[in-house]
Amino acid sequence: MHARRFFLPHPPERNEATLSGEEAHHLIHVLRAELGESIELINGSGSVWRGEIAEIRLDSVEIANLALLPQDQAPLPNIILIQSLCKTEKLEWIFQKTTELGVAEVFLLNASRSVLKIPRDKTPNKLERWSKIILAAAKQSRRSTVPRLHPPADCEEICHLLQADLKLILSEDEKKVSLKQRLAGARCRSVAFSIGPEGGWTPQEQEIFTLHHFESATLGSNILRAETAAIVVTGILRYELENS
Repeated sequence: MHARRFFLPHPPERNEATLSGEEAHHLIHVLRAELGESIELINGSGSVWRGEIAEIRLDSVEIANLALLPQDQAPLPNIILIQSLCKTEKLEWIFQKTTELGVAEVFLLNASRSVLKIPRDKTPNKLERWSKIILAAAKQSRRSTVPRLHPPADCEEICHLLQADLKLILSEDEKKVSLKQRLAGARCRSVAFSIGPEGGWTPQEQEIFTLHHFESATLGSNILRAETAAIVVTGILRYELENS
């Protein structure tokens, strides 16, 4: 059985570390941790340490004998998701499943036809909750890296911020070129792909993506829900990039 993983924002000092806050609460009150139990710590950037529980306090846990583990897995492909805002329960499902599949970054898009509109004063709380969902999924799937979540922005702003070797826009208006065709023979280290809102892309949004060198692709004749499309494309891209 694999040792459970917990998030440590800073590297250990002298092979020791202290877990506090929600990570300590989960370890103490949910998992009922015991002295001497082996656990692993991640910093979200690829490093993993293994140690043992040395002391359990009311609101913190001391970890001792920490050792940096060798990276036993190949780096994940650099997959970047541009996800139009949709209903909250769908978004949370997307965050969880695309994290499990290895997405590296998530840009949240304020699309013109997005059902969900987040007031500016509510954004920090939303991002905090969603970041926790992403972190939990990363730990559960035993990732050593945690996807970066970007706050909601418009189409133009996102296009200026992101960098990728191949940039794709999934569109039901595209009738000729499939995702498979776009990826055929592609030799790239990073791919960004955009998933539209329930109401679809506006002509203006498609024009902005085109101006920033996004290539349109179709997933076929079936119209997929936003959450289905995001998960399916992430899985396809990971398979293709790992085997290219």
